[in-house]
Amino acid sequence: MKHTMKHTLYCGDYCGKIIAMETPIIFGTSDGQELRINMISSWLKSHYEELGLAAPAKIVKLSLDGGFTCPNRDGSKGIGGCLFCSESGSGDMASTIEDQIKLLSDKWPADKYNLKYMAYFQSHTNTYASVEELREKFEAALEVPDVVGLAIATRPDCIPDDVLDLLTELNEKTFLWVELGLQTIHDTTARAMNLCHNLADYDDAVRRLTDRGIRVVTHLILGLPGETREMMLNSVRYACRSIDGTAGSHIFGLKLHMLNLVRGSGMAQAMPDYVPFDSMEEYIDLLIEALEIIPPGITLHRISGDAPRATLIAPEWSYKKRTILNNIHKEMRQRNTWQGKRL
Repeated sequence: MKHTMKHTLYCGDYCGKIIAMETPIIFGTSDGQELRINMISSWLKSHYEELGLAAPAKIVKLSLDGGFTCPNRDGSKGIGGCLFCSESGSGDMASTIEDQIKLLSDKWPADKYNLKYMAYFQSHTNTYASVEELREKFEAALEVPDVVGLAIATRPDCIPDDVLDLLTELNEKTFLWVELGLQTIHDTTARAMNLCHNLADYDDAVRRLTDRGIRVVTHLILGLPGETREMMLNSVRYACRSIDGTAGSHIFGLKLHMLNLVRGSGMAQAMPDYVPFDSMEEYIDLLIEALEIIPPGITLHRISGDAPRATLIAPEWSYKKRTILNNIHKEMRQRNTWQGKRL
């Protein structure tokens, strides 16, 4: 018997319980295929239904450039940014809300689809400004019609108490999650990549955010130079650990991002010939092993990674996002595996 999406979306249904190893967890369907991963898109639609609201056809993230910078660029902590980061602060596809909605309307016409939006502040460090500036930009985004929530990407060392108070206030009035760029738990890698923050900063940010009831989504990069397969999997295990020692007390979401070597980054200058994965099959094999150790209650917000073809150096196939995702789902069905199978 297969579990339905309604039974598998929330961590309370499975955390702390034994899952029959031969019974696949199916989180829903997409384009006619079973989803064996708790993808955030399906979770959001189900969340609407749980609230007794009419589920929109799709909830889309609007990738925004809020005009912020980063303490790893302005000299307060470092210069040049993280070694893998593009000139746009890893927001190569980000723009304004108006431009994003216009771009998406070509793909999903408003007269045919009931779309809602998450305003996703993506570029650089989106809590690295005064509370007054942050409040103005976040609240302006929420005033845009059909924007139903905020996703705010930041560094774990850039959430002072006054910003935390603002995030708490926003969390009480809208659907919110905060994305923390952990990238790796290994300090040797963090230093080599010029992150200018460490694991203790991340632990502190997770504790302070979750104490306020704010959802946390953790970013990890797969394929960083010098990291073995087991090192990458250990980062996944750590990010998925219990926050307070009780079953089910883990982060809300996880982003697994394949490293992209892009033009304009420090890595492109320092390691121009670096290739993080020799083949798509190698990445998919690692990704599936990672998914198998992620609790079913954790939502997945990304399982690949793409960059504009004009700036992409390696892997040269990573722009084929749809092909990668389809092959991940296909391979999981063939292996009869699913998120959380090997917990």
